[in-house]
Amino acid sequence: MNKDMLRTKELYDLSHTAAAPLLENTQYPWEALSQLGDYIVELGKTLPAGEYEQRGEDVWIHKTAKIYPNNYIAGPCIIGPETEVRPGAFIRGKALVGAHCVVGNSTELKNVILFDNVQVPHYNYVGDSILGYKSHMGAGALTSNVKQDKTPVTVRVGEERLETGLKKFGAMLGDHVEVGCNSVLNPGTVVGRGSHVYPLSMMRGFLPSGMIHKNSGETVPLQERR
Repeated sequence: MNKDMLRTKELYDLSHTAAAPLLENTQYPWEALSQLGDYIVELGKTLPAGEYEQRGEDVWIHKTAKIYPNNYIAGPCIIGPETEVRPGAFIRGKALVGAHCVVGNSTELKNVILFDNVQVPHYNYVGDSILGYKSHMGAGALTSNVKQDKTPVTVRVGEERLETGLKKFGAMLGDHVEVGCNSVLNPGTVVGRGSHVYPLSMMRGFLPSGMIHKNSGETVPLQERR
């Protein structure tokens, strides 16, 4: 496997996120995580007041977004047009949430970019991660963002390990990725465009585009999923 497949331009169509100016300057997408908080603050200051409402310190919410009661949203945070934030959601800050997204009941976000049309609708934890356009995490699917020994996270690509320099790094999901219910994406997981992760899976490392990761750890091309 070629580590060039993990580059930002290989995983994402940047026309579907307000984070495009931040991400287009990266070689690998996780390089944006350490700059995300400052980026959101500066972007928030430029948002049109006729379209966005500022609610609290460094929190900007589009006026068409549907924010249900009984949730918590901390800044810096931007929530885009037509997005739903459902009851019990816990947005801890450094969250850039795109248009037409669903942040579901009891879902927790922290230091994340959600591209447009992302769904994390039920009991999900997404931390130190980037979820591409129209990606979806099934109920109870989680990103684990810290190794048990607290050492910096690496991304395994075949026999190679790519150093990230980050102690907190969850998952990079490319555009149109599907993650099944109750799966765990271990620190340093990268899933290529259009790939699927089966329910009840535990995954780490890199899954190339157009593949399926089965809960046995086997990977097969998407068209051979039977």
